[in-house]
Amino acid sequence: MILHELLSYEILRVIWWGLLGILLIGFAMTDGFDMGVAALLPFAGKTDLERRVVINTVGPVWEGNQVWFILGGGAIFAAWPPLYAVSFSGFYLAMFAVLACFIVRPVAFKYRSKKDDPKWRSRWDWALFVSGAAPALLFGVAVGNVIQGVPFSFTDDLHSVYQGAWYTKFIGLLDPFSILAGLVSLAMLVTHGAAWLSVKTDGAVQARARAIGSVFALISVAGYILAGLWLAYGIEGYRIIGDYVTGGPSNPLHFNVERSASWLSAYAERPWITIAPALGIIGGLLTFLGLRAGREVSTLIFSKLSILGVISSVGLMMFPFILPSSIDPQSSLLVWNASSSHLTLFIMLVCAAIFMPLILAYTAWVYKVLWGKVTEKDVAENSHSLY
Repeated sequence: MILHELLSYEILRVIWWGLLGILLIGFAMTDGFDMGVAALLPFAGKTDLERRVVINTVGPVWEGNQVWFILGGGAIFAAWPPLYAVSFSGFYLAMFAVLACFIVRPVAFKYRSKKDDPKWRSRWDWALFVSGAAPALLFGVAVGNVIQGVPFSFTDDLHSVYQGAWYTKFIGLLDPFSILAGLVSLAMLVTHGAAWLSVKTDGAVQARARAIGSVFALISVAGYILAGLWLAYGIEGYRIIGDYVTGGPSNPLHFNVERSASWLSAYAERPWITIAPALGIIGGLLTFLGLRAGREVSTLIFSKLSILGVISSVGLMMFPFILPSSIDPQSSLLVWNASSSHLTLFIMLVCAAIFMPLILAYTAWVYKVLWGKVTEKDVAENSHSLY
């Protein structure tokens, strides 16, 4: 109870905002290379044996990597209930598409090599491609929409209402800036997948992955810089006006919010956060150089650093906003008005302090045990036990 009293409501909200970011970054770093590898499958592997090599680089770990996605969704549900309700209601068609891809991918892994038929395997290969590329694109599109604001509002009894017909909840997401954000996300994760293949394969597959990945590394950096310029000159931000209490009850309508000149004013107010975009750009360039030079583990680390910088730059730039409203800024969800109760956040933090180290330790052990390259010889000699 002493610890519960020491950790104020404000501090717990910030901690869970940070933990949510860590879970999303962890998902992008782990399941991100799964998606990138799937998107590279038809291009990095030209023969059936080469494609089986590509698939088996992620075969033993993809299920564990998706734990981060489940943890992220669970954290949103438990720590930020209004965010869960509003975002899943507004993005439910896009989320359905993502979940459909996450259903197709394991089916494709399991059934792809069950039948020795080129047409059968080709269909599953393209299913894997779509199930990797589409989520990578849609996650970025979602971030682009969040940055610009989502068209929802709250009634006086806190019932969320979305503007437009149901089909606009998907078509309406595809505006130019959000498409750019989606392409940056796709290019970043394809690069990450290429860095993973550089570590886990050799020969022709490795060479193709490095060649393709180096191109997408430059695309991701260029797209990220272009998005930053777009934010500076073409997209308004949000800010809180008047006095407000950071440790008060969670009620979105208790805060006064208005549009501001630019999100990038956050960098003037908190100059230290410039380390995030710098890490995103430098990490991307070092990944490009690593792929071109044929380095392996260091290139994968640089790719992870780039992902860390790109994703954290969005969260740090928008803080304390989580989901701004484009039609009613007053209804915007912030760190200070969209969380669970003080006690709930504390109990969750205790559980996270116990189980997160166990998850990290187990994940590290699995990767250590399964470390090493997947070769064509391995797949050919264990054809009936591998994907």
